Amino acid sequence: MDEEDATFEDANGTPLSAIAEAFEELSKSVKSGNSNALQLKPFCEACSLVSVLFGSLGIAFKFAEYEYCSKVRDLVEASEIYGTLHNILDIDVRNDTVKTPGSLSRNLRRVRQGIDLIRALFENFLCSDYCSLKEAASTAYAQVCAPYHTWAVRTAVSAGMCALPTREQLLLKLNETGAQVTWYTKHVDSNNIHQRSVPYEYYVRKLLVD
Repeated sequence: MDEEDATFEDANGTPLSAIAEAFEELSKSVKSGNSNALQLKPFCEACSLVSVLFGSLGIAFKFAEYEYCSKVRDLVEASEIYGTLHNILDIDVRNDTVKTPGSLSRNLRRVRQGIDLIRALFENFLCSDYCSLKEAASTAYAQVCAPYHTWAVRTAVSAGMCALPTREQLLLKLNETGAQVTWYTKHVDSNNIHQRSVPYEYYVRKLLVD
């Protein structure tokens, strides 16, 4: 076993490894050509795991955690009625409610935005251009969420950024080491959660636009 394999093995059982595995399974389903049959329950299970990452960021991202978790819960309830993601989108398309507040399609879009926010934050977190978690998180928020938020919300988020944990505190909360987190990013072609979910995210975005 080489050093990199050992790093991955050491990461087993951590929040990031669980999320990576869950999204990898979703990605396999999409890549197999069965995107129309992508099951809603495993999708919700994978998204539920991401909530841990919001919680690890403290009060600064409490708004995002609440929003994200509430939308995931709505989708979990819907999974008892609808079997696939395509089913819920198809229903909203037929009823012309894709962009209606509270519709399952709109909830799905909010969940995707939450995943995009976490992805951008961790990409920035590992970039040498960012010297602190606050800078990484502020940039991620500005890219993903700020354009859709009111001035009041943006101001509150900006103030909350001062309460973010340090890099070391975040890694401790996630039970990760810097080497393990870097491993996920370095191996974008085979094991990284973000790259693994690209085909799936493309599928969801295509359905929402169409």
